[in-house]
Amino acid sequence: MRREFHVRFCEGGGVRAPSATRRNIYVRSRRAGERVMASVSRFLTSKLRLKVNEAKSAVARPEERKFLGFSISNDGSERRIAPKALDKFKGRIRDMTRRTRGFGLQQLIKELKPYIVGWRGYFGFCQTPRVLTNLEAWIRRRLRLYLWRQWRTRQNRFAELRRRGIAKFPAAVAAGSPTGLWRMSGHPAVQQALRNNYFESLGLPQIYAPAQA
Repeated sequence: MRREFHVRFCEGGGVRAPSATRRNIYVRSRRAGERVMASVSRFLTSKLRLKVNEAKSAVARPEERKFLGFSISNDGSERRIAPKALDKFKGRIRDMTRRTRGFGLQQLIKELKPYIVGWRGYFGFCQTPRVLTNLEAWIRRRLRLYLWRQWRTRQNRFAELRRRGIAKFPAAVAAGSPTGLWRMSGHPAVQQALRNNYFESLGLPQIYAPAQA
């Protein structure tokens, strides 16, 4: 349940509510949640004379509510990144890797790095590492798409694949494929030519950092 209130007790000054903040209250059942919500709302409005934002207050399962970009699994065992936070991150990466940007991959990674590192610093302590590793794979695929688009012509794509060690026949098949850009970014020849360590060598930061024993 989310509550919007911020109470500050000051000696001789009573109660002040300088700004709206959010609070989550966790209970064992929906019935208990409804009872606590009514009680807290009544206390805030009657005793403290504060306004409760009813539009943003609700009784719901933990995984259905987000708090500061996170949600909690129903059994309380996992701290997860809220879906909206993931969508926002992906939207920003898509915008930064959009087709109209006309500079090289190394410069693109240089621009991506501060945002990825900052996002990791906040969301990296979630308890769902697979979400983070999937994001890493998704970013690398966006970068492969970016390069494949830049190589443009069949001849140039063939030459770039061959230069990166792809055999002549699979390079020719990939370069001549009419498949769309996103699907080609997952093509085996493209993935083999642009391996994970290639992006790491250009400074692409990791999102998931396993805890050291």
